Amino acid sequence: MARTQNFIGQSLPFLDAVERASRAAPLNRPVLVIGERGTGKELIAERLHHLSGRWAGPLVTMNCAALPENLIEAELFGHEAGAFTGAAKTRKGRFEEADGGTLFLDELATLSSPAQDRLLRAVEYGEVTRIGASRPVKVDVRIVAATNEHLPRLTDEGKFRADLLDRLSFEVVTLPPLRLRQGDVSLLAEHFGRRMASELEWGGWPGFSKTAMIALETYGWPGNVRELRNVVERAVYRWDSPETPISAIQFDPFASPWSLGAPAVAASAAAVGAPAAEFDPGDNVPAAAAPGIETNDFRAAVHSYGRAILEQALKANRFNQRATAAALSLSYDQLRHALKRHKLMDSEPA
Repeated sequence: MARTQNFIGQSLPFLDAVERASRAAPLNRPVLVIGERGTGKELIAERLHHLSGRWAGPLVTMNCAALPENLIEAELFGHEAGAFTGAAKTRKGRFEEADGGTLFLDELATLSSPAQDRLLRAVEYGEVTRIGASRPVKVDVRIVAATNEHLPRLTDEGKFRADLLDRLSFEVVTLPPLRLRQGDVSLLAEHFGRRMASELEWGGWPGFSKTAMIALETYGWPGNVRELRNVVERAVYRWDSPETPISAIQFDPFASPWSLGAPAVAASAAAVGAPAAEFDPGDNVPAAAAPGIETNDFRAAVHSYGRAILEQALKANRFNQRATAAALSLSYDQLRHALKRHKLMDSEPA
């Protein structure tokens, strides 16, 4: 299956990490790749493999967190027929499958203590013993391991073997989170946006509006590049006007006025490109309309308060009327009626 993602970025922290991986690639030594989820650890592992002398050999990937603890050793080292219940026939482990190539161990920190012990022996002596076997098998494998944990701290806490860490950390490539890659968010957003527009067979690429791009650039991206790709592709496919710049961004796909247990206004505010905390209907409300403030004209105060809520909601939702209606738990027709009543139908972004 062909890769659909490549390295894209121009920030110095990102380029430094890629350069470090490229320099280590030709060496037949273990490499640790450290980074938050979604930063591209598997892409670095692929780069290390394809730029090495092992490029023609297999690249075998194993997610150490994806298997129950009692199956990890069998998956890594293989087993003989009858070695345990369910082992109907002899099976090679990932080490033997990767012979002559590279074994990428993702989520390394989740390995159990027994699995760490056996991994250390495999790395030190270049041999593995299948579960239920009496003789070891020689293997020629380069290890690339990845984690989002701080392994030296786990070693201090007795949760990870210090000697195994020493053996695996010939080189350590630390990937920067997207929030620290200055200039890369807009670059990646344009890349993913253009690709999605092409997939949808749009006639061209309208780009993002200024407010949408600001929202993308100022968001924290806890899921890093993987999250950015989802957000951008979702925004493109939901956009109904391919001729105009995309201005509606939903960071949280679960945000909805109908989310179970979620406040309607807060949930839907997050769906239009602004954190829910940024929308507070009480902000900038005229003093005469604020609760607790005396007024001698009740109707005028209520009118002023209602207009202020509408203005603030429109602004928070980038003047998208359907999003504003959802944020205020109104139907689209109800919002339009309220806007007409308060003479806000022609409201435009400042």
